[in-house]
Amino acid sequence: MPASPPDHAPGSVAKGRGYGNAPAIFVIGLMVAVVFTVGWGFALMNYTGSQGVQFQTVAWRVLSENEASITFEVSGDESVECVVLAKDDRHVEVGQTEVEVQPGDRNVTASVETVREATTVEVASCREQGSAK
Repeated sequence: MPASPPDHAPGSVAKGRGYGNAPAIFVIGLMVAVVFTVGWGFALMNYTGSQGVQFQTVAWRVLSENEASITFEVSGDESVECVVLAKDDRHVEVGQTEVEVQPGDRNVTASVETVREATTVEVASCREQGSAK
């Protein structure tokens, strides 16, 4: 009688070195990584929007201690609402207004009432009407 039992039953083929569950875990991990990467890319695309609305400041000027104006260009396929901010020399917001702009490429001039003299005026954002972005 042998001192230790055999590794396999009599009449069966000896099993070589097995990898166990390693290939299955690798494949599952790879699939999870692919799904995560695709989902992350989709989320980033939705977060930044479709880039359907684009805007650029053309010019701005301070009219008085209590008013500033800005001219900016907006392009988009739908009507948009733009938020215009006026800031002082310490970058503190001193005025804000919302401007509704109709569809198409166009230049828009808007005035902003301020609580004290502004040193800069900028378009903070433009978004399509009814959009939650």
